[in-house]
Amino acid sequence: MTKTAADYMWFEEDFPDLAEAYCFSLIQGLSPAELMSRLDGQPREPLKGVAAVVDAAFARELEEGDRQLVAITTLGTWTLMIEPKGYLGVTEERILPASAGARWISHFVNINGVGMFLRAEDQVLCLCFDPVFPEARWGAAADEVLDVMKRIGFPLGDETVETDLSASAAFALAEHLTGVAITPALLQDTSFDCATVRMR
Repeated sequence: MTKTAADYMWFEEDFPDLAEAYCFSLIQGLSPAELMSRLDGQPREPLKGVAAVVDAAFARELEEGDRQLVAITTLGTWTLMIEPKGYLGVTEERILPASAGARWISHFVNINGVGMFLRAEDQVLCLCFDPVFPEARWGAAADEVLDVMKRIGFPLGDETVETDLSASAAFALAEHLTGVAITPALLQDTSFDCATVRMR
C-alpha cells in the first residue's frame, strides 16, 4: 500500500533542525564507497544518529566553507545519503554523471522553503519538480507516477491546500519509488559513515 504525506508528518515534528534544510538521496547501484569516489568525497569520522550529523555539519560549515558534510549508510540494495543544509543530491550537473549505471532519487528543501524532487536513471533525468508546485514537472518520464503523486497528497489540480505537506509527500514518493522507508528509529539509531564533498 502506498504511503501518503500523512505517514511522514513526524519528520518535521521529530527532527526540526534537520527538517529546516536538507537533502535526502537514495542511490541504487552504487555502494557508499563508489558514491563517494564519484563525488570526490573525503572521509570523516562516523557519527551515530542524525542529531550528531546535523551538529557536525553546522560546525564544519564554519570551518570549511565550500565543503558540505554528508552522512551515508546502506539500506538493502540502496545507499542513503543525507545532507544537512545541502543540495548536492539535486544538482543536475553533479548527479547526472554520477548516476551512470545507477538509479538516483533525491528530495531537498532549503531554509526558505524552496524544494526539489529529482529522479534520474543512468544519467537520464526522468523527473524533476518542486514539491510545492508539482504541476510544473519536467524530465523524460515526468508524468509516469502522476497517479501515485495524487494519491500521496501532492496538490495537483484546483484543490485548496490548507496545510503544506509537500516535504512529507516527497518522502512518501521516494519510498514508493525505492521501497525504502525512512523511519524515526533509522534516523536516531543508525551509525553513519561521513564524508565531506565540495559543493561548488
